[in-house]
Amino acid sequence: MAEQLLSLDEALAKVRAALPMKGMAALRADRDDPALDRSAMDGAALRVADGDRPRRLLGTLYAGDDPSIFTVGPGDAVRIMTGAALPAGADAVVPVEELRLEGGTLWPQRLPRSGEAIRKQGLQAREGDELLPEGSSFTATRSGLAAQVGSQPSKLRRIRVGIASTGDELKGSPLPHQIRDSNGPMLTALAHRLGADALNLPSLPDDPEALRDRLSNLGDVEVLLTSGGVSMGEKDHLPSVLRELGADLLFHKIRLKPGKPMLVALLGDHVILGLPGNPQSAYLNALLFLPLVLARLEGTPERDPWRWGRLVEAVKNLGDRPLLLPCTRQGENLRPLRSKGSGDLIALAQADVCAWIPEGGMEAGATKYLDIL
Repeated sequence: MAEQLLSLDEALAKVRAALPMKGMAALRADRDDPALDRSAMDGAALRVADGDRPRRLLGTLYAGDDPSIFTVGPGDAVRIMTGAALPAGADAVVPVEELRLEGGTLWPQRLPRSGEAIRKQGLQAREGDELLPEGSSFTATRSGLAAQVGSQPSKLRRIRVGIASTGDELKGSPLPHQIRDSNGPMLTALAHRLGADALNLPSLPDDPEALRDRLSNLGDVEVLLTSGGVSMGEKDHLPSVLRELGADLLFHKIRLKPGKPMLVALLGDHVILGLPGNPQSAYLNALLFLPLVLARLEGTPERDPWRWGRLVEAVKNLGDRPLLLPCTRQGENLRPLRSKGSGDLIALAQADVCAWIPEGGMEAGATKYLDIL
């Protein structure tokens, strides 16, 4: 019987469901917006009823000035700057480029129109209007809106992401039968690029008791990226240790190549992304799942990572899983690299993107791809 594996979309949906987004409180206008009639440009505030005859200049209003210091009567005008509140009596603003100033007299160069260049009180919102419903995702513009209506903006913070490779074979100065840890620096750089507070942790040992101790003491790490230890080998202890610790395993294994052994679990307040150990598998799974986890924890909108391009040649995919294939990109054209499998970090580092190749392969033509960050 064929092994039942989650599709990528199903796996991402499970993560969304398990991590409710932390939305904002509802925002309501605490006063009319604008609170008073305001000038929309630099010019002169005057009365339309006076036509295009010259005006006596009373003074100048800047943004933030109290407009009650002036009252515009017949034949009067007040110089006014963008954003300044309109003085009493004025019902139009003539832009500065259409004015002529001679001594203390202003000459409009055309007949003004009532309401011209004025942002009317309450134009954008009335006091008490709901501007954003409760649970809205956090964006920079919404932080600005919260400040504008007198609400406390959301606290800005970086999610602490710890990165720990697994394996006793990882050495700084390896013998021929050992390897250096390339996944740790690579995943740390990716987490940093995605806006996280990234921390490259010491590697995890191939020992259940030591692994259990490390996972039980994650401190302020909110998301842990591990690479390796999630497959079927005798030293792949991460799934069983997580179960012993009472973690909620959202899934283990997905229908994707490379990256089938992918694991996601919740351990208390910590999110564990158990990435496969081969570099392409580790990087591409992190590229797909880490942005979603960060967005849910931050309460920010989820970004679609997929772009569309054109594969310039046919690609075979004889397996029963979709393939993410390293490619170079020139404009919309994607040219496959001769990757030697999921352990080929050289091909991944030379690539600009990874193209989505469905089961069975595909001819040259349109396909979606992920940017290599």
